[in-house]
Amino acid sequence: MDIPALSMAMAQSEVQTEYGVAMLSKSLDMSEATGAAITDMIDAAAMQRSVNPNIGGNFDTTI
Repeated sequence: MDIPALSMAMAQSEVQTEYGVAMLSKSLDMSEATGAAITDMIDAAAMQRSVNPNIGGNFDTTI
């Protein structure tokens, strides 16, 4: 049994796992920020609609 090779393989596996977790965490943070931005845009659109209820209610479809 090759102990040094096994040790290196285990260390490499641990580094890969830590990298995967870090990337998943970063992706989760970005998803949360995107969700918050979308929620803010929806809230802003609702506020605009409540101030000017006729805006966007009708549109001309003739070309």
